[in-house]
Amino acid sequence: MRSILLFFISIIYFGADAQELITPEDAVKIAVENNYDIRIAKNDLNIDKTNNTIGNAGMLPSVVGSVTDNNSIQSSSQTRSDGTTQELDNARNSNLNYGVALDWTVFDGFGMFARYDQLKAIEKQGQVELQLMVMTRVSDVLAAYYDLVQQQQQLAALDSTLIISRARVELAHNRYTIGKASKLEELNAQVDLNTDQTNLLRAKEMLANSKIALNQLMARDVKTDFRVADEISVDNALLLPTLEDLAQKQNPSLQLQLINKNIAEYNLKAVKAQRLPVVSVSTGYNFVETRNSLGFTSRTSANGLAYGFAASMNIFNGFNQNRNEKVAKLQIENSKLLIDQQTQVISSQLNSAYQTYLTNISLIELESKNEQIAKQNLDITMDKYRIGTIPTIEYRTAQLNYVNAQVRHSIAKYNAKVSEITLRELAGNLTF
Repeated sequence: MRSILLFFISIIYFGADAQELITPEDAVKIAVENNYDIRIAKNDLNIDKTNNTIGNAGMLPSVVGSVTDNNSIQSSSQTRSDGTTQELDNARNSNLNYGVALDWTVFDGFGMFARYDQLKAIEKQGQVELQLMVMTRVSDVLAAYYDLVQQQQQLAALDSTLIISRARVELAHNRYTIGKASKLEELNAQVDLNTDQTNLLRAKEMLANSKIALNQLMARDVKTDFRVADEISVDNALLLPTLEDLAQKQNPSLQLQLINKNIAEYNLKAVKAQRLPVVSVSTGYNFVETRNSLGFTSRTSANGLAYGFAASMNIFNGFNQNRNEKVAKLQIENSKLLIDQQTQVISSQLNSAYQTYLTNISLIELESKNEQIAKQNLDITMDKYRIGTIPTIEYRTAQLNYVNAQVRHSIAKYNAKVSEITLRELAGNLTF
């Protein structure tokens, strides 16, 4: 029996070895490079970087070049004050005007500096949003990866029990043939074998679908086949105080709220700047030429430099200035409340997730012992069944107890790993 079991397990192992092996680090690397949500977040960050310029903040002048050329063909008649008359058919007239002009707002109540600070804060916001997106997708990938690992372990357990069930059918048939067992015992063994085959097919289906889901997260061909690691390694030394300190410094969601508060404060500065005068300077060079076919002057032209300055100040705009400042202050107050709220949410999530983590760590040890006990019970039951000292139902019960113990142990390790991933994500240090 043991030789047959080892033979089939070796076939499964070496057959799987032909598939591509993906480690958790490989899965994360592929996802970070290919995942569509991450790539979109990267482009959004590049947009924020592109917008973060002093020109976009209004600190630089604008220079405009222009040219205008107007022409007309008209039949004209002029009567002068002395009574003489001049007439001309198809008279051609033209007006040419070209030049370059510079306008520069040199002071706007320091509003341009507030806008520039806002642009820098928005770029920082884009960086944190990208970090949040990467961390979220890394968490999704790792959870999907280790789900595959535990499904792969369950599939191996079902493969093992299927081998045992086939051996049981053969043994029951031999016992019936020599008259030591009834036909009912052989039929029961066959029914249990069919049940195990059904469970194995369902497990294979679930494993295949989970591979498709992980391929989707990694943004690659969903038909790509691969295998994952055989074991789940769990860090059982995480400490809640350390995680809480890291979360206050690194949690992306909290960092976003802090940046939003800075943006609201810069917005208030920009609004207050509208109370102060706006001063701008302008200069330019123009050339003008006019040609007339009829009249005292047939051609005139002028060119030269123009310059000046302008100043304006908002004296009264229907109390809108006060209203805008009040709204900006309320936005700052809301941003402070959101920071407090986010801090409390993170603290609550951390404490709850840590309790789940501790429970799952304890369950790993418990289920490991249960699996060992179930294996010993199955070995003893197999020997007794072989010599015919126990009924079929006890043998089947021992077999199912062992399979269920293996599955529970695998699920316990998976749940503990998911708890670890969740804690690291909340602490903002989920990295590879």
